[in-house]
Amino acid sequence: MTVTRAEQRAATRRALLAEGRRRFAADGYHEVVLAEVAKAAGVTKGAAYHHFESKAGLFRAVVAEVQHELGERVADAAEQHDDPWERLRAGCRTFLAAGCDPVVRRTVLVDAPAVLGWDEWRAMDEDSSARHLAEALEDLVRTGTIAEQPLEPLARLLSGAMNEAALWLARSAGPEAAAQTERALDRLLNGLRRDAD
Repeated sequence: MTVTRAEQRAATRRALLAEGRRRFAADGYHEVVLAEVAKAAGVTKGAAYHHFESKAGLFRAVVAEVQHELGERVADAAEQHDDPWERLRAGCRTFLAAGCDPVVRRTVLVDAPAVLGWDEWRAMDEDSSARHLAEALEDLVRTGTIAEQPLEPLARLLSGAMNEAALWLARSAGPEAAAQTERALDRLLNGLRRDAD
């Protein structure tokens, strides 16, 4: 079977992304050398530069891939529930749990805001998982579960709180950290419910 040039390019890109992902998660952005990523992926340094232009370009692609996967995990967890409230809770819990994944923690939560800048990181977050939160809140207003209110600031407040909680959870070694975080999340979310008044 003959491999086409397009297939070869796609395989090279996948190999670089996989190796970059592994190294960025293990060593952090500043310790990674693009030439070493290329060598470990079995491709030339020139191929790495052709696909990503720079280490920052490879990092940006890795962050986008990880954020997309995280958004899909959050959406999949939420879609397991018919009730809009349970969808919100499941999505939030899945996001928090993902903070224990070393790739998510190091690349998305720690390095990405510093390396890419806050605005670019937020835009990437909006495209992946933040929009799921906004959609969940819209459903809750529509069903009357929470009071009608400006949803953009509410979504940003919850997103920021969950990013911080995910970072804390990822750094907490105690076995009770996950349960404590979930209880705190439930108390926070329950404060939004109309029937909690």
